Amino acid sequence: MKWIDLRSDTVTQPTEAMRAAMARAVTGDDVYGEDPTVNALEARVATLTGKEAALLCSSGTQSNLLGLLSHCQRGEEYLVGEEYHTYRYEAGGAAVLGGIVPQTLPINSDGSLDLSLLRGKIKADDPHFPITRLIALENTHTGKVMPADFVSKVRVLADEFGLSVHLDGARLWNAHIATGQSIENLCAEVDSVSLCFSKGLGTPIGSVLAGSHSLIQRARRWRKMLGGGMRQAGLLAASLDYALDHNITRLADDHDRAKTLAKGLAALSDLTVEPVQTNMVYLNWDSAEKAKQVQIHLQKSGIKVPSSQRMRLVTHLDICDADVKRVIAAFKEAADYLSAG
Repeated sequence: MKWIDLRSDTVTQPTEAMRAAMARAVTGDDVYGEDPTVNALEARVATLTGKEAALLCSSGTQSNLLGLLSHCQRGEEYLVGEEYHTYRYEAGGAAVLGGIVPQTLPINSDGSLDLSLLRGKIKADDPHFPITRLIALENTHTGKVMPADFVSKVRVLADEFGLSVHLDGARLWNAHIATGQSIENLCAEVDSVSLCFSKGLGTPIGSVLAGSHSLIQRARRWRKMLGGGMRQAGLLAASLDYALDHNITRLADDHDRAKTLAKGLAALSDLTVEPVQTNMVYLNWDSAEKAKQVQIHLQKSGIKVPSSQRMRLVTHLDICDADVKRVIAAFKEAADYLSAG
């Protein structure tokens, strides 16, 4: 029986074609700057994002951390949504390793921040306060594409106060497909961006940080200090290069399957389904216990989902149309089973 894993798009497996591309990679010592495959990839991503330079990193957590550390000094702060990944899900690395203070704000339903609240959190030049240095955004957030006009207004606000803007673009590829906007346009208003390749694009590892020459130079030093200097990393870079060639436009299939999944589950009782924009479906169950029971029932059917009351289902390149039909049927079976019980 094939297992269907909807917990995240991080569970994707590299295809045989991707593995073959990795095996063919020309490599060198990247710490010496001598890996031609890495150098070509970094230059490609810099061009793609409209930035001056880029840096290959082991993960999105690392590329985000390097961005924050390269923008801020100890005792300075970044303003960030309280549910954004850079604050909630990256183990407090900016504070622990960089002495950077996070100032959190609530997040609107569309993934944006309230601009008046954001303005109000920018600190005065006063020795009592940390120095506000950076605004950190996220696109997409919980599968929702950040409004373009919001990002533009954040840029205006940042320029008014002399701040920088960092974008966690782990799933910016999905925003690109959902909106038709180029990656360069989606990055135009930010100073740095982190792009993850091991989610929707299906590589086994890898993220890239893009920004100015000076920022990437600082990030490269931080990467080395944190043990992230890699040697024959062209093996990894080749998988990212392959993903850029083959796995971006197909994200539209993930989006379509997520919408089909949401439509198929919307008729079930005891839950509500949030609107779908990209590859994430959020189910809100009427109790945490019911969500847990559904998760257990689906597990017995070879389907992996989270057990949380707000249950996230993520479509990806290892999910096909037949899988979506099987998942919908299994959810209906679980609902009938719980109702009968």
